[in-house]
Amino acid sequence: MPTAERITSSASSISLDLAWVRSQFPALAQSINGNPAVFMDGPGGTQVPQRVIDAIADYLAHNNANTGGAFQTSRNTDRMIAEARSAMSDFLNCDADEIVFGANMTTLTFGMSRAIGRELGPGDEIVLTLLDHDANFSPWKALEEKGIVIRPVAFNEKDCTLDMHDLKAKIGGRTRLVAVGYASNAVGTINDVAEVVRLAKQAGALSYIDAVHYAPHGSIDVRQLDCDFLACSTYKFFGPHMGVLYGKREHLKRLRPYKVRPNTNDIPNCWEWGTLNHECIAGIKSCIDYWEELGRRAKPAVTTRRAAILAAHEAIHAHEQQMTAKMLAGLQAIPGLKLYGIINSQQFDNRCATFVVRIEGHTPLELATKLGERGFFTWDGNYYAMNLTEQLKVEQVGGFLRIGLVHYNTMEEVEGLIGSLREIV
Repeated sequence: MPTAERITSSASSISLDLAWVRSQFPALAQSINGNPAVFMDGPGGTQVPQRVIDAIADYLAHNNANTGGAFQTSRNTDRMIAEARSAMSDFLNCDADEIVFGANMTTLTFGMSRAIGRELGPGDEIVLTLLDHDANFSPWKALEEKGIVIRPVAFNEKDCTLDMHDLKAKIGGRTRLVAVGYASNAVGTINDVAEVVRLAKQAGALSYIDAVHYAPHGSIDVRQLDCDFLACSTYKFFGPHMGVLYGKREHLKRLRPYKVRPNTNDIPNCWEWGTLNHECIAGIKSCIDYWEELGRRAKPAVTTRRAAILAAHEAIHAHEQQMTAKMLAGLQAIPGLKLYGIINSQQFDNRCATFVVRIEGHTPLELATKLGERGFFTWDGNYYAMNLTEQLKVEQVGGFLRIGLVHYNTMEEVEGLIGSLREIV
């Protein structure tokens, strides 16, 4: 357990009650080989609060039914889905009918790429980035079979930041869509998505934002961004394994999704194919309930769910910034370790608490295995950011060791991870 139970932002009165936070997640009580389990695998999927587990079990026990029926459990399911849409609309700051549920971000993006692809022809261009997760690359690149031209944007190898000059150069009169990640799931870089959206709009192109990695670390306001689409996955921010797509109402109504004939033409349902995962949608509502309570504990004066979510993010940001500083200092002191991404403390606002390293004489798999035996859960490999690992010439040698922190991690866990890495090396 953390020695400091409450982390307070120096810039405000908002604080994070870390002891309460950790008490909400039953997975954190596990042990491995006599050591406490330390979950630093957040970028691959976070743990969930007990209330999410309870909501899923309660739905299956008492309301398991398909939608649209003339009986009570079906009506309860309809109501639950509407409540979950409303909760997610507050999380992203949009309207409930602009929220689409799906299996995951990848599936939703493939569906949207097919619908948008119907309107494109040979010579039309799509701008992608080499910093992105492949789920925001391959679904669009597949449209090359229609003659669509893919224009990839480079990144700066020194600090793994997006090359904005190259981005501007790649957007032109034939650009129809610009797809970019809010934050890199591999190296943690936070992109200037507001500027990306502005440039796309200036060229008359659509913008598609992958916010999967960013969502647990920073607040999202699609209205302020004015993006056309934004996708995320609830299992990355303490919810169940599902994806969520925001689409501007005008686009969801105008575009023609591929769907079965009995499905309604009304939005957002026309974008949701087959029977949805109702029990996980019940878990999404409880996930947002957790965010709301976290924010109300951090800032009791808030009056709305949206304000509470913003307060939660502010408290999380302060805690993650402290852990980031400690992690980067500790990692850089380990002999033979190469750290990728932003390391300048003056730029910490441009990175998430996600770190990838390689250590001379040790493969990422070896490091992840030995850390796992000590109770530290980390990832090795490419994390589906293959363009990045290929350009950095690490794809053929096992990729990276990735260490990902979220708000339930502690400074003591950071110290323990650094100490264990030192022992291994």
